[in-house]
Amino acid sequence: MLSAASHALPLEKIKLPPGFSISLYAENVENARQMALGNKGTVFVGSRRAGNVYALIDTNQDFKADKQIRIASDLFMPSGLAYHQGDLYVAEVDKIWHYRDIENSLPNIPAPELVYNKLPNDRHHGWKNIKFGPDGLLYVPVGAPCNVCDDPLPYSSIFKLDVTTKQATTVAQGVRNSVGFDFHPQTGELWFTDNGRDMMGDDLPDDELNRVTTQGQHFGFPYVHNADVKDPEFYDAAKAKLNTPPELNLGAHVAALGMEFYLGKQFPAQYQGSIFIAQHGSWNRSSKVGYRVMQVTLDGSKVKEYKPFATGWLQGEQSWGRPVAVLTLNDGSLLVSDDAANAVYRISYQAP
Repeated sequence: MLSAASHALPLEKIKLPPGFSISLYAENVENARQMALGNKGTVFVGSRRAGNVYALIDTNQDFKADKQIRIASDLFMPSGLAYHQGDLYVAEVDKIWHYRDIENSLPNIPAPELVYNKLPNDRHHGWKNIKFGPDGLLYVPVGAPCNVCDDPLPYSSIFKLDVTTKQATTVAQGVRNSVGFDFHPQTGELWFTDNGRDMMGDDLPDDELNRVTTQGQHFGFPYVHNADVKDPEFYDAAKAKLNTPPELNLGAHVAALGMEFYLGKQFPAQYQGSIFIAQHGSWNRSSKVGYRVMQVTLDGSKVKEYKPFATGWLQGEQSWGRPVAVLTLNDGSLLVSDDAANAVYRISYQAP
């Protein structure tokens, strides 16, 4: 049964390709951010300003969560989650925690164990998206503590962490603020979204979709943005030569966050292996952009097409929701979290 608050969400305004539909998977999930899927189908959800971590459980298998358990509260922007070998990992701004064998413990919550505490504690771009790679290591971004600045590593980077030995290795640098990444299903390469700097006008620079082909490679920040947009404060011709151009410019100020390669079987063949990107939406542009889910179609590792998949959270200049992350369920449907509407949606497909 939907509450009065959930009835107020105008899902009928969401536009999707033919055959797709959207429904409410969970409501009243305060400030829902990154999601992770447990072995038994539990959907774990982080938050940023709320400071909470949730477990959403669909006990009757009707594709709507009917039980919500608060795993943690009063944490320091615990936006990032990863589920690995039966355990849940939660990233605060400055610490990563480990909840052992959590699905078998629920509704009881295991005591969190500290995994790593050598992260900066800056609030600015401090929230995280985390994920285990095909190499079994935990990938963690550290955003720039500013709009634009030239601070040393580990700022403006993505590193990978061996959670047993605690050894950390830089994977990518010159990355302003990545809040979404995934691994190519064939090559295993890391692909990530990166938010461009602000205060260069409505149309510069673009957010980026990037690909890591060499460990430690540089992606330009703060010296140069996109392929060749010189930073008005920090441009350095020699350092700009380090820049790896993006695979795709996503649009300025769209706030590209969570992304995932679609490996489910429910959607038609043309969606297999494509990337879904949640765009949180602009806050400092004269006319708003973003507030949608985009699809990137690849031919191998080359971008073939970039187009809207789910739109309608932005109506004119008013938005009623802000997509944050995407997650494929076991049946092949796609979850989308929304930290403004405090909701998680489910997008499913049935042949028309």
